[in-house]
Amino acid sequence: MKDTNEQNSQLRKGLLELAVMLVIKQGSVYASDILKKLKDSQLLVVEGTLYPLLSRLKNEGDLEYEWKESKNGPPRKYYHLTQQGINKLSKSMEIWSNLNKSIISLNKK
Repeated sequence: MKDTNEQNSQLRKGLLELAVMLVIKQGSVYASDILKKLKDSQLLVVEGTLYPLLSRLKNEGDLEYEWKESKNGPPRKYYHLTQQGINKLSKSMEIWSNLNKSIISLNKK
């Protein structure tokens, strides 16, 4: 049987894409801001996990980025969802909501 830390890790990985897309949905956002918002929500993620996910979402057409000048260094990439990404997020939230209801229902029995 898997230990609790491994179970927790697997569940978080499965929900990471959804969480990242929810953060980006709030508006154009820089990668370190995504990490901060996830951390503030107690979803600890490291850069080495976030950047491949952002690249995959971009390659799949779910998000785009634009370069913006920074006052404190080089230009930064700011991410935003495409219409396809907004549609995917909406479907994902529907699936999550249904799964969550099912799990809660099972827990009450």
